Amino acid sequence: MRVITFFIVGLTVHVVFFLSIFDIYFTSPLVHGMTPQSTQMNPPASRLVLVVADGLRADSLFTLLPNGSSRTPYLRRVIEENGTWGVSHTRVPTESRPGHVALIAGFYEDVSAVAKGWKENPVEFDSVFNESRHTWCWGSPDILPMFAKGASGDHVYTHTYPAVEEDFASTDASRLDSWVFTQVKSLFESAKSNSTLKASLLMDKNIFFLHLLGIDTNGHAHRPMSEEYLNNIGLVDKGIAELVPVMEEFFGHDGRTAYVFTSDHGMTNWGSHGAGHPSETLTPLVVWGAGVNVAQRVTEPQSYEDHFLQEWKLEHIRRVDVNQADIAPLMASLVGVPIPVNSVIKMMQKKETTLSFFFTPFQQLTESKQAEITHKARILIQLEKYNEAISLCQSLISLSLEGLLYYHTYDRFFLGCSVVLGFVGWTSYVILVILKTHASLNRHPHFSKQRSSRTVAKLCMCVAVMITAFLLIQRSPVTYYIYCLLPVPVWFVVYKESGALKDLFRSIPSLPLWKCLGYFVLVTFGIELLVVSFFNRAVLTVGLGVLSLWPILTGLFTKAKFRSLSWFLGCLCLSAFPLMPVVGREPNLHLVSGGGLLTLFTSASFFWSSRQRTPLQFRDGRQFFAQMLLVAVCACVPTFTHSSLQQKRGLPLLNQIISWSTLGSSILVPLLSSSRLFHRLLSIFLSLTSTYLLLSTGSEALFPPVLSWLMFAWINIEQEALLAQGVSGRLELSTIDFSANIDISKIRQLKLDDIRRSYFFVFFIITAFFGTGNIASINSFDPASVYCFLTVFNPFIMGGLMMWKVIIPFIIVMCTFESIQVATQLSSRSLFLIVLVISDVMALHFFFMVQDYGSWLDIGTSISHYVIVMSMTIFLMLLSVVTHILTSKRLTLCASPKMHFP
Repeated sequence: MRVITFFIVGLTVHVVFFLSIFDIYFTSPLVHGMTPQSTQMNPPASRLVLVVADGLRADSLFTLLPNGSSRTPYLRRVIEENGTWGVSHTRVPTESRPGHVALIAGFYEDVSAVAKGWKENPVEFDSVFNESRHTWCWGSPDILPMFAKGASGDHVYTHTYPAVEEDFASTDASRLDSWVFTQVKSLFESAKSNSTLKASLLMDKNIFFLHLLGIDTNGHAHRPMSEEYLNNIGLVDKGIAELVPVMEEFFGHDGRTAYVFTSDHGMTNWGSHGAGHPSETLTPLVVWGAGVNVAQRVTEPQSYEDHFLQEWKLEHIRRVDVNQADIAPLMASLVGVPIPVNSVIKMMQKKETTLSFFFTPFQQLTESKQAEITHKARILIQLEKYNEAISLCQSLISLSLEGLLYYHTYDRFFLGCSVVLGFVGWTSYVILVILKTHASLNRHPHFSKQRSSRTVAKLCMCVAVMITAFLLIQRSPVTYYIYCLLPVPVWFVVYKESGALKDLFRSIPSLPLWKCLGYFVLVTFGIELLVVSFFNRAVLTVGLGVLSLWPILTGLFTKAKFRSLSWFLGCLCLSAFPLMPVVGREPNLHLVSGGGLLTLFTSASFFWSSRQRTPLQFRDGRQFFAQMLLVAVCACVPTFTHSSLQQKRGLPLLNQIISWSTLGSSILVPLLSSSRLFHRLLSIFLSLTSTYLLLSTGSEALFPPVLSWLMFAWINIEQEALLAQGVSGRLELSTIDFSANIDISKIRQLKLDDIRRSYFFVFFIITAFFGTGNIASINSFDPASVYCFLTVFNPFIMGGLMMWKVIIPFIIVMCTFESIQVATQLSSRSLFLIVLVISDVMALHFFFMVQDYGSWLDIGTSISHYVIVMSMTIFLMLLSVVTHILTSKRLTLCASPKMHFP
């Protein structure tokens, strides 16, 4: 198979494997076309007021001040006298959109909706607003429109402020909440002179939704423990205290208004959210008014394992905790509208699309058991044994939820087996390609191969037809055909390349078996170490400690003491970063400046070292000086920016211009540098580090210079390792030019030591990802890291900037690996195939973990790790394909040095 064809096929296969995890585990729970259902009893409330304080933590509301008073006196009085309170438990991802969908629509939204839009309604769903007679909404333009768009008719009215008002550099973000309260009061004031509006307001089944974003904005900008965040909570309490009498007076104190106060998600101490920390998943819930029990005093201990009741001084008042999605049916019941039809009827749907002899019903709640429980409950009600009837119905609800999950995940095992079968087949094929084309084995002709291949091809066609017929009968989605049919051609090509396996067996007598076995054990252990590092970053520190001893264990230290010492110190310095906190770091802009100084020192050292070997032209020297000057400027910009924000003067325009200009030029500037190996790498390093400094708020600014130091040491010491192997015609690093064609006759075959090189690359890629943060967790990154570029909330631009920050160390490692391939006279394809096998084995490991785990939190963690590894592999494959195409035209890459594939 030609190189470009191989990579395109490999890329396609990996994209299928990547998407399969979402199709198996993140499918929409919605079933459309159901009839809305509502309770037959008269509702206790004619109207409902929903107040959502975005980003409000439960402890921030319930915890008393040191003097024993409350920062929210009105809500505290409601809790202690005339309302019901508790904790609303949210789900990951703890973001505004899924939180509000759970609150208002009553279900946890399909994850695929995240990729389809933030402000729109990509997946049609019902909501309490849609079922109401009228709904008036005030608040953020990011949240309100998605509920108005999906509503039938034109009875949902939204009032939003301009998006530019959502500015983290705002002098007072609480004005967003003041605007909402002012608008609501204006509506009722206007209704006094507007008979049409008044008539609408006086109707039943109306809902008023107040989305308060000020707390969330202040939390991101100043942290939840800041004066701004806590004062904003007090402002919200005061606003509610003023609003309730206005509404009660308008409706004549009829006692028919219900109030619900809650939050969509919480916030970590470092001002972020998105993951599953208790500070993010525990939000307050206070409900009072029509249809709600008044505060109930209790004397016995309440059955909660946490110690919040004692901390909040609320152990004497009954606490009622709920799941966030249960608030929607609560509101629907209070105001008398149908419960949103986002419940699912999965059993009949699955039974209709499954062959009868294959269908396995949920044994704990078959149709006969459903009828039996329902009949028993009715008898208990007739006998007036209401407590027993309630208990029986609660058990039925629990079984129904279990059955719902059973049918929703009915096809997971079947699809998982198909994906694993294809994955194992692809990995086997890559190993066989390595043995066939890049290993020095004793080749033997295989004469009977062609005839048997035809027989196997016919057998594969029959299997494919049978699978297709089976899926057609079951009316399976199109993606099921891909997952189930992909293993067929994959295993066919494995069979066609199996001759390489026979060559390996015949070559066993001539192979250094103990050395091969030792490498196999070491690589297996190394892969397990990488897998564990996804769960515990400190394992990378252990790995770097072991790698630092490599020159000593292999004898390289005696032949190249200075380079070995540089490698040893680089590994030890880099090993400190995985031990640093992932999250919760306070900004330390002195470390950003220190990162700039370390970058300048490292660059000057490399510059002086390379200049001794290869004299620089005046033009190149001038460019390096300009790049180093830019590094110095970028090291100072974050300090000036954050100082301006702290003084409430906003983001300076000059700082913003410097930041965006540096980001835009970082891709182009390396193209202007010399194509000599060290000159090009140094230009790439300086250009990328300038941008990285602008995106840093603390110790992570030290990471790129330390990583680059180790990468330069790696390039140098690999030269010594090559010499120790006795490879003739070794290239001097100072003479390597990426613009020069490589002599194909000097390209060598793979050796066992090349497995070690490939493993080092994967290890450093993982270290580059997890060295300063955990990219599997959304809240591992400080939103303040993008403040040099923008402060107005924009999830896509901010997310893109944070992702670029993650990729920069990745690119530094990738460039180093390309350089090592050139310096060690290897085909890029040969080393990359080994990298592919290592990453695929890791991905398979995580896929099996997903199958084994029972809890959703553990499954979600393993899925995120699987996605990371697959994304890394796909990115590597894309970069390799682009490199092959561009270098064939003799172009120079900026993010990856120029080289030519044999």
